[in-house]
Amino acid sequence: MERDYSENSKIVYVDPHGVEHSALVTIWWTGNREVAAYRSESGEPGCNLVYVTSDDTKTDPYGRQIERSTSVVHKSKQAAHGNYWCWPDECLPDEL
Repeated sequence: MERDYSENSKIVYVDPHGVEHSALVTIWWTGNREVAAYRSESGEPGCNLVYVTSDDTKTDPYGRQIERSTSVVHKSKQAAHGNYWCWPDECLPDEL
């Protein structure tokens, strides 16, 4: 899979409860020294992202509401079972 580090990159977000969501990147955390703390050892940056809520009670006239998550690190940087992002081909089939 080609790695596209641009806004609107398609990734998978695993929320703090371990639930996977298709997501779009709104910004990659690259550049300055403070942001370097969010970079994984493999070089994957942190990001901010947006996804469609899985809570079917959160709707508006446009359909399901969107949710945002900020300062999300790559799964290789996160020790917990959630609150990380990964490329779609990095996730195991049973994780999607």
